[in-house]
Amino acid sequence: MRLRQLLGPVLLGASLALHALAATVAIASDVTEAESIYADLNDARSVVDAIDSGLFASFRGKDRAAWNQESEQKRRQLAEQLAALANRTFAKSDARVVGILRAKMESLADNPAFEQEAPGHCEDAKRRDVDFGALKRALVACFTEIANSLNFESSSIDRASALTMLHQIDEPDRRKALFQAFTPLWQAVNGGNESDSPYRRLMALAAGEAQTKGSAIDAAARTVGVKSSELELWLQEILEQWSLVNGDEQVEPWNYRYATGEADRLLASRISLDSLLTIDHRFYRDLGADLDQLGVLYDLKPRPDKSSVAYTDFLIHGRMAGGRWQPTIARVLASYHEGTLGALNELVHENGHAVHISAIRNRPAYVDWNDDLFVEAFADVPSWSVYEPAWQQRYLGAQAPERASLRALYGSVMLDVAWALFECRLLRHPTTDPNAVWTQITSRYLHIVPHPEISWWAVRVQLVDLPGYMVNYGLGAVVTADIRQRTRILLGPFDTGNPRWYSWLSAHLLRYGSERDTPTLLRTFLGRPVSPDAVLAQIRRLAPASH
Repeated sequence: MRLRQLLGPVLLGASLALHALAATVAIASDVTEAESIYADLNDARSVVDAIDSGLFASFRGKDRAAWNQESEQKRRQLAEQLAALANRTFAKSDARVVGILRAKMESLADNPAFEQEAPGHCEDAKRRDVDFGALKRALVACFTEIANSLNFESSSIDRASALTMLHQIDEPDRRKALFQAFTPLWQAVNGGNESDSPYRRLMALAAGEAQTKGSAIDAAARTVGVKSSELELWLQEILEQWSLVNGDEQVEPWNYRYATGEADRLLASRISLDSLLTIDHRFYRDLGADLDQLGVLYDLKPRPDKSSVAYTDFLIHGRMAGGRWQPTIARVLASYHEGTLGALNELVHENGHAVHISAIRNRPAYVDWNDDLFVEAFADVPSWSVYEPAWQQRYLGAQAPERASLRALYGSVMLDVAWALFECRLLRHPTTDPNAVWTQITSRYLHIVPHPEISWWAVRVQLVDLPGYMVNYGLGAVVTADIRQRTRILLGPFDTGNPRWYSWLSAHLLRYGSERDTPTLLRTFLGRPVSPDAVLAQIRRLAPASH
């Protein structure tokens, strides 16, 4: 009797503990089921997006309607599963996942069945009654309707090809004529630069939204661990260094790309259109990343209705299935008319995104992009190698002089930094004249002859689609240079390949997906806070011996 009395509370406690454990396991199982539905939903929506991009008309035997139906079915199932989890207590890790799943459902509230959003029309940008979203869509449409068919020498040319040709055309008058071919686009975006032009109305709306939701500038500052005001000082410091090493000679805006593009011209005969993927894939194989084995899909041929910006995205999100990892399938969209060093740089950049998302090994809620700044910065870690003479010698069989190669790279990077500073200033003071801001930045730091009468800054679709996003390229140069420097220190050189590169960076940076807080991830990897010192040191490589 005494023994039973003694053991009774113990047995009761053990029984309650087992019940609690069983309940916890059941909840965890329910979360796992919800997360599996979430993964199916993400895949269905990604496939619909790929079909809408023009990559293909069907995938795995199903057309858009079938994939859209699956998306809606999975959305309903996820809503039901989350409703069943309401008022439940979760372990910390599961609670975060459930929060991500609920956020996904909220994001789908206005467009649950993935209906195709009505495309914008450039003419609508003139209307004063459109909201922020509609105005963005209208201005993006201007890049499709106008920038994809610029008129030059009685022929039609797209924006990307025109910008490439500005590096190549030897005759100054032809370069100026090609530059002026952008005039219809500039006028569509910013009118006559009046105070209520489409772009100036857009920035007023973007600044208002940033006040309540935060901006891409704020997010980028958090990523590198500084205040937005300090971020601007970094951008200015980078531009000051470029100004210092390049002397005081001024160039017209239509001559800037030509002045920095000598390396592209010297190596043009070494790169054909058909060789782009071959060269790119060889480099990644030397880095330990076989893009063919990763199953990356490509949409690289130009067409009139195609996106005016290159990008990479998920087609299928990786996950565990049947005890084995089902790999991510990435897709790359771009438009190439010819093989150039700039095209190679862009393609290597886009495949930097592809290997990034292919390296993620995590539960479905975290098989997603990190924040934008890190994503863009990491893609440039391999792509900057294209402008190193050692890379050129190995993969092209010839090399441009180091200074010409570095001017080609950093001449383009400085435009990104200038656009980043431009957007920082306009989002802070949205009533400011954008032409005046751009002229002040480019004349002071890039030594470009002032032309405040034209809106020649308006050649990047990100400026109208995602105001503030250009900071992820401009400030991204800081993070890119830091990661490249740290990788060389810990792993060794990789500009001409390093078979450990992909596995090592996957383990240290990429495998977490969106799980890890990026500021902490970078601080852990670098062993210190992010700093502009590495990119400033790279720019100083351009300085004459007297500097």
